[in-house]
Amino acid sequence: MNLPNKLTLLRILLVPVFVFCMDTSFPGHFLAALLVFAAASVTDALDGKIARSRGLITTFGKFADPLADKILVLAAFAVMQNLNTQLVDLYGRALSLHVTDVVVILIAAREFMVSGLRLVTAEKGVVVAAGIWGKLKTAFTMVTQVAILVYLTVLEFADYALPGTVMRTMSWVFLLLVWASVVLTWISGGIYLKGYWKYIDMK
Repeated sequence: MNLPNKLTLLRILLVPVFVFCMDTSFPGHFLAALLVFAAASVTDALDGKIARSRGLITTFGKFADPLADKILVLAAFAVMQNLNTQLVDLYGRALSLHVTDVVVILIAAREFMVSGLRLVTAEKGVVVAAGIWGKLKTAFTMVTQVAILVYLTVLEFADYALPGTVMRTMSWVFLLLVWASVVLTWISGGIYLKGYWKYIDMK
């Protein structure tokens, strides 16, 4: 197994470690989750770059790299959605991350659609290559998730006692970031579907 594929496999293996850090309460667990997520994101940037520069593109890489991205993004949003219903500060105020079940469902639905599209086109010998909108979607979504993880880390070390104005501001910021991620996700999915619709036989 070459280096890019090892990095892709490492990203998949880091997902349960990330989920464990998010769901298990121990001192600094959000910071640990942030570091694990950051490490996984770095492997995402490196594996493709190394594979292209060294001519190490493989069938496994084409299959596993987008799969690893989807697993990481969906796992992060799933655990954030769970936290969204639980977080309160010292004064009993809800700390909304705006990662709702609707957000998770919309993003998961798009990912299933694109994965299905790749299976259909693969039967016809056509590879659905990652376009600029797909890359933009992935980058923006990961920035959103990192921002949420940084916020959770700050909250934990501040003993959940940030000023109300900061909390309200961050709530609006996450509302915009999360839904911008959803919109970009569906724009990129729509572009993929439009570009490869001719390969879908409806007769």
